[in-house]
Amino acid sequence: MSLEERARRLRLLEQEATAAGACRLCAIGAQRRNNVYGEGDPCARVMVVGEGPGETEDQLGRPFVGRAGQLLDKMLGAIGLPREDVYICNTVKCRPTLAGPRGPRNRAPDPQEMANCRPFLDRQIDIIRPDVILALGSPAAKSFLGRDFQITKMRGRWYAGPNGIPLMVTFHPAYVLRQTGGEIEAVKRLVWNDLKAVRTKLDEIAAAREAPAAEEVPLQPEQFSLFGDV
Repeated sequence: MSLEERARRLRLLEQEATAAGACRLCAIGAQRRNNVYGEGDPCARVMVVGEGPGETEDQLGRPFVGRAGQLLDKMLGAIGLPREDVYICNTVKCRPTLAGPRGPRNRAPDPQEMANCRPFLDRQIDIIRPDVILALGSPAAKSFLGRDFQITKMRGRWYAGPNGIPLMVTFHPAYVLRQTGGEIEAVKRLVWNDLKAVRTKLDEIAAAREAPAAEEVPLQPEQFSLFGDV
């Protein structure tokens, strides 16, 4: 990717971030501290899409910077993708909350909030044009695949995402962190299988672009680490 194209995409994303920051279509737009538009490589091959910002993200204005974000970094690193090489965002750009006895607490975005924010997500996809979209968690998956999507039964498969981009769904890092005992190892293994599928897809796409059709492409060595301890 040329420096000129990278700069062009950055300018477009900055313009879109400004527009998202001014949006007040939802009540959460007036309740948030910061708009959490997204961050990462404007020429990324992988776009990671979560459901919405949490408390730490709302404070800092950056996606996936709390405990779930730390686990996401390990997950991506396990398949050779440093955080700075991907683009990370959410289905909604403001933190959805519920009133709690100790202040606001996180909740999943509702369908109307996701619909209101969808143009911003679509523009991010159009600008970045990733090779693969990785949707984290049920709300993110439903935003692409419809409300009947069941993550426990339907994750780990390839779907046609926006503009025909290959879409993989896996569990949200926050869900992994909520597991206990033997359950956490079982869930981590499922996520690891999904991540390996993403790595394989990226390698296949790169090979199709760069290698002659008749040339045999060597397989990448498999990494066996389940992205570290959590």
